Amino acid sequence: MKFLKKYFGNLTDLQKRILFTLGALIVYRIGSFIPLPGVNASAVLHLFSGEGSGMMDMFNMFSGGSLSRMSVLALNIFPYISASIVLQLLTATSKSLSDLRKEGESGRVKINQYTRYLAVVLAIIQGWAIVRGLQAMAPVNGVSAVVNPGFAFELSAIIALVGGTVFVMWLAEQITARGVGQGASLLIFAGIVAEVPGGTMQLLSRAGVGEVSPAMLALTIAFVVGIVALIAFVEQAQRRIQILYPRQVMANGVMNTNASYLPIKVNMSGVMGPVFAASIMMLPAFIQRFVQSENLIVQNIMGVFTYGTWSYILIYTVLIAFFAYFQTAVIFNSEETSNNLKNAGGYVPGVRPGEQTIQYLDGVVSRTTAIGVLYLIVICVLPIILNTRLGMPIAVGGTSVLIVAGVVMDTMNQIQSYLVAKQYSGAIKKAAKKGRFRG
Repeated sequence: MKFLKKYFGNLTDLQKRILFTLGALIVYRIGSFIPLPGVNASAVLHLFSGEGSGMMDMFNMFSGGSLSRMSVLALNIFPYISASIVLQLLTATSKSLSDLRKEGESGRVKINQYTRYLAVVLAIIQGWAIVRGLQAMAPVNGVSAVVNPGFAFELSAIIALVGGTVFVMWLAEQITARGVGQGASLLIFAGIVAEVPGGTMQLLSRAGVGEVSPAMLALTIAFVVGIVALIAFVEQAQRRIQILYPRQVMANGVMNTNASYLPIKVNMSGVMGPVFAASIMMLPAFIQRFVQSENLIVQNIMGVFTYGTWSYILIYTVLIAFFAYFQTAVIFNSEETSNNLKNAGGYVPGVRPGEQTIQYLDGVVSRTTAIGVLYLIVICVLPIILNTRLGMPIAVGGTSVLIVAGVVMDTMNQIQSYLVAKQYSGAIKKAAKKGRFRG
């Protein structure tokens, strides 16, 4: 205990938060290697090979390889993300849920609780689909996926998978509350980063045996570097709207006009729009892999969602655009912003306060988001086309790169904001001690 107090007792609050986040991510990674009881993980690997495995590979990457190892965390955070999508859509269309959200903190707590309940229900359904699919799998090299199939296995496996999802949800909330960054995004980030070295080594090994030409390898590296540079540029881009406040008379009689800016980010939805779209597109691939059906209608429907087909690309593009606009509408309320400006005495030059300001803000946000949507489509959809249509061996998808870059920048901005707040608080305390400030 003395050792711990000596080395960890004098840490700042930010250092404790960073250490807590790192510790939580380590625990998460350890959990991704705990196997699902009664399953031969080696027999499951063939699900992630061959044609049509692209979306499952993305699902597996987001989960940090938990799905291919068939661990207790195979479902990961995705039931919770799916539940969040459903609740956000219902909140936008249901008056009762919309009023509940307006209640403030208590309303948000209730909505979060509903999201958890729905996530558990979705985890049960997806867990059942995995279990039934594992039992129906044909033996691979004489090895069955399930050691002792039956009701006992189904019950224990579903409980383990749902328990893993609940644990991941709890861990994400703990990171958000006691760590640094947004918990769910950081867990997905950790899974992607853990899988990048393996994908890179696989690409280099393919280049070493001649499957990938040096020119294609160089082109792939240049493309990935260009994508990262584009993300770093656009994620910091913003449209600044000038805000003026009433003039004040200074002590020397000079009129002073206070001015500030309202920043409108180009990609206000962040990584959540592509994550929501990818979560929906993963579900058909997930069902197709684990619940085999000989019904022609079901096969035709699943064919529409086959990774790399033009129908898949079109649906994925539409979903990205929809969720980008939807998430922006959730984050930015033009009516509320207009009212806040009006109450503070602020106004946009040349625009009347009230309804005209609302319309002006809506127009600016819509045009800015259109640029952001085009950027997201280039980042997330273009690599799929290059990979499936032109054979470019992109080891990491654009969505994965966007998530990694977005999470890193958001976390660094949060740390920077925390440091500025602490520095400001410290300055106030010093001024109060000297008698220069009395609050």
